[in-house]
Amino acid sequence: MATVTIDARDAAGPRLRGWGRYTRELVACLRRHGEGFDIDAVETGGPGPELLYEQVGLPRHLRRTGADLVHSPNCFLPLHRPCPGVVTIHDLAFEAHPEDFSRRTGWKYRTLTPRAARSAERVICVSEHTRGDVCERYGVDPERTRVVLSAPSLPLGDLPPPAGPYLLAVGDLRRKKNLPRLVSAFRALRAEGLPHRLVLAGLAGSAAERVKAAAGDAPVELPGYVPDAQLDALIRGADLLVYPSIYEGFGLAVVEAMARGCPVAASNTTALPEAGADAAVYFDPTDEDDMASTIREVLADPARRRRMAELGIRRAGQLSWERTARETAAIYRELL
Repeated sequence: MATVTIDARDAAGPRLRGWGRYTRELVACLRRHGEGFDIDAVETGGPGPELLYEQVGLPRHLRRTGADLVHSPNCFLPLHRPCPGVVTIHDLAFEAHPEDFSRRTGWKYRTLTPRAARSAERVICVSEHTRGDVCERYGVDPERTRVVLSAPSLPLGDLPPPAGPYLLAVGDLRRKKNLPRLVSAFRALRAEGLPHRLVLAGLAGSAAERVKAAAGDAPVELPGYVPDAQLDALIRGADLLVYPSIYEGFGLAVVEAMARGCPVAASNTTALPEAGADAAVYFDPTDEDDMASTIREVLADPARRRRMAELGIRRAGQLSWERTARETAAIYRELL
């Protein structure tokens, strides 16, 4: 049986973000359903910088174990390796919005990701938008790329949602998330008499102070990073998930909301229309009036929200980690 080594270090952290959840769910499904491979998930690196392990330690591991293929689920594929390599690229936000990354992190992504993409035997992208971005920016041959969509991964729970009506946005408070514009649109709606509060759930980042300044005295809550059970409850209780991001490689929060019957209003840019398909409503993320108008129209029409909830559940049902694992395994077979 062929051995596929997966760099699963991102799945081992206590606060998983999108690529960590992707790795965790992919490895679990590949192991659960077999797919004809022995999965060697590397969950810890060696001493020293991550870069040293990724480019030196991991190739040594591959040679020592006789791996038949290596998969890096987040950009950093070993450039010199003893077997074919697959790399997953979720997005190129570090190229489009470098201000959201520290100097060291941005340098690492911008230096290694193009080399990994050009070196890999296959490049997995989580949306057609990301595939187009990778091919255009890095000159990667489209024939070596494959699109494999992600899926909801947040466990469904029974924790009671917060009381009272609220709108919800989920994601780190980085500039590309465009939250100050959402806050401004929300303040305009509050001035019209909207009874809701706005909850922004996610790690504080470079936009945190700008978000607080834009909120003024409006009821805007910033709980920071919330555990899975609490996030599940927040989504289930929201009257609307608003996703105003300017740039996304997929948009997991969109399909997480849909899986719970929460209506979604999202930006009409990048990969978000791919994630939400016809189950969401869309607005121009640079136009606060359009954003406010879209939110207003959805909240004013209960029948529309019920229909959106039904379409969302159907859309989320089209995505599963079993499907993601099956399509990923088919890519492995192309190289073995």
